[in-house]
Amino acid sequence: MTTRLINLRAIRAMGAADLAGIGRDPLLRWMACAPLATALAIRLLFGPLLERIGDLLAIDLMAAYPILAGYALLLLPPMLIGMVIGFLLLDMADDRTLLALRVTPLPLATFLGYRLLMPTLVSILVMLPAFAIAGISTLPAFAAMAAALLAAPLAALAALALASFAANKVQGLALTKLAGIFMLTPIVAHYSPEAWQPVFWLLPTYWPARLLRVLAEGQAWWGGVAAGIVIDMLLLVLLVRRFGNMRSFE
Repeated sequence: MTTRLINLRAIRAMGAADLAGIGRDPLLRWMACAPLATALAIRLLFGPLLERIGDLLAIDLMAAYPILAGYALLLLPPMLIGMVIGFLLLDMADDRTLLALRVTPLPLATFLGYRLLMPTLVSILVMLPAFAIAGISTLPAFAAMAAALLAAPLAALAALALASFAANKVQGLALTKLAGIFMLTPIVAHYSPEAWQPVFWLLPTYWPARLLRVLAEGQAWWGGVAAGIVIDMLLLVLLVRRFGNMRSFE
């Protein structure tokens, strides 16, 4: 009971510290608000712009609008939320807070569990209203929800990747540019032949994006769900080990 009480108090304290840290940093504030702002921009700007370009080129680009907008709403929120947590972890490393945790009664498992579960849950809470704000009426609600659940672990992966491969916030900012590659690869896969799909299998962003497309077409793809979960868990284990080694937890 005492250990559980200590863990609960520590989680509340970390939550309050996270909110304070995000509130102090303009970059983190922007990243936290960006997913819903993106959903609004998609509704007000992306659709009309795509339609106008299609009219000029005499091509029906609006046919691709639901799935392309869906990819953005599916992948951007967990990636950005995960990066916010990753930058908070880098701040903790710079302040030597991570080293101080080694002499506290808070178990490392509880600390990492909070750090990984919190952005995952927040991503789900953000993605679902983002789809509603964007107003993609042709995308089934079940497809959006199922894909959002599969995409949510991207937040934990993004947080750990940033904290594990960047030594400080400057390097972290440089690494965030690589996120664009992971955002674009599902679109490349979408327009690639079926025979090329295995090339993208190791990318965690591929599976939720493919699930969204398959479910939007009215098909079942539970094998892909299982494969996506396996890829996420494998990457999560590898990143947790690297994080522990890099931050001197082991």
